[in-house]
Amino acid sequence: MSNKINKLVILGGGTAGWMAAAMISKTLTKLDITLVESDQIGTIGVGEATIPSLHFFNDILGLNSTEFTKQTSGTFKLGIQFENWHKQDASYFHGFGSTGLGMWAANFHEYWKRGLDLGISKPFSRYNFEAQAALDNKFAHQANGVNFAYHLDASLYAKMLKQESIKNGVTRIEGMVNQVHTDPMNGNITSLELKDGQKIEGDLFIDCSGFKGLLIDETLKTPFTDWSHWLPMDRAIAVQTKLTNSPAPYTRSIAHHAGWQWRIPLQHRMGNGIVYSSQYMNDDEAKSMLLSSIEGETLTEPRVIKFKTGHRTQLWNKNCIAMGLAGGFIEPLESTAIHIIQQGIMQLIQYFPSNDINELQVAEYNDYMCRDYNEIKDFIILHYCQTEREDSPFWKFCKNMNIPDSLKARMELFKKTGRFVQKRNEIFVDSWLQVMIGQGLVPDVHHPIADELTEPALANFLKQIENDIQAKVQQMPTHGEYLKSISK
Repeated sequence: MSNKINKLVILGGGTAGWMAAAMISKTLTKLDITLVESDQIGTIGVGEATIPSLHFFNDILGLNSTEFTKQTSGTFKLGIQFENWHKQDASYFHGFGSTGLGMWAANFHEYWKRGLDLGISKPFSRYNFEAQAALDNKFAHQANGVNFAYHLDASLYAKMLKQESIKNGVTRIEGMVNQVHTDPMNGNITSLELKDGQKIEGDLFIDCSGFKGLLIDETLKTPFTDWSHWLPMDRAIAVQTKLTNSPAPYTRSIAHHAGWQWRIPLQHRMGNGIVYSSQYMNDDEAKSMLLSSIEGETLTEPRVIKFKTGHRTQLWNKNCIAMGLAGGFIEPLESTAIHIIQQGIMQLIQYFPSNDINELQVAEYNDYMCRDYNEIKDFIILHYCQTEREDSPFWKFCKNMNIPDSLKARMELFKKTGRFVQKRNEIFVDSWLQVMIGQGLVPDVHHPIADELTEPALANFLKQIENDIQAKVQQMPTHGEYLKSISK
């Protein structure tokens, strides 16, 4: 007897819920999909920066990049400027796209390292096209294959996705869940009972109920892997202000004595926030620091968001898949929140059950998602542990903490040999190089292949890359000019 999955129920709207509804209804058109959300429950909605992987998601949905930017009041993002991270009053840029030119046996940083030893290399970001375009405030869509992401209004993105979902046949039900019913035999979720008495039955459930985790946590009691001992930030305060200048095509991340602040420019406003550890700074101090450092008239009241870094041990447990904040949270330092939601959706579609839920499929899904969380976690920890700062108790902790073995091995390999090994399906590759070098982790040696060039040839090679980048950047319009042109 077939137990085909016919009914999918998504609990919670927001970015996670409507991303899931839009993509699954687009690809599994015969599935009966219902999304339950309550107008009384607000969304976190501060995840306003993305990474380039979002293009793949939007392309499948048929969302045109120009129209997407207009409808989400978005701006373009070429990377992140990190200020005061390696040490105070020092900055570096993490640009999207590859840095320099390498070959199959040796990456560009090997040539750059030899040039550094000879005194002829410029800062690493000088050889990254996206970094130089961003710092020159330039942008154009088709500019020689520029790699970019977006700054966006997350609530407007959810609205776009909602329209796509309903167009694809998704049923939206407004209401608060009063009770979750489970099968006494196997513990699977059978239905959601709303406060008005309505029962929403389903074969498969997606939990997008935010930090509450109504299904994955409160109902199924799925354990949580806590990473607070590596990433002690557990608070954020967000506030929006009026723009005072033309929006820049990059995010700013500014470290302070107990964490960091973000600046995310949209077309109509600036997103500002502070991330901090309550062990080293209280809420009042954080709020005061944030409000004293922002520019422009405030448009919203500052609000404190409490969180814990980590993820569910099983993102898919029984017949429930947790996405977004219900599944886990890694602080927004590298703008990975929407990416993790996207990964969860795309993997679910790939592993979607034909009939009964197969535990082997569930295990593969969980393995993939946990690996993704762990790789991002290591990348985020790198920003904190690789530092010269010891000017506060927070930074002393970060510099001297015991880091994960996986991160330690990667950093030691790079430091001692100059080699960087890409993991399977890893999203951050050149990013690792830029952040390691930006944070002061420079290899002791370079690959012998870099010695095949004479010193004049190496100098010419480095100079040519720099000149080519500058020539391309000069041909681009400013970010502000480009935004005006597409708005027409």
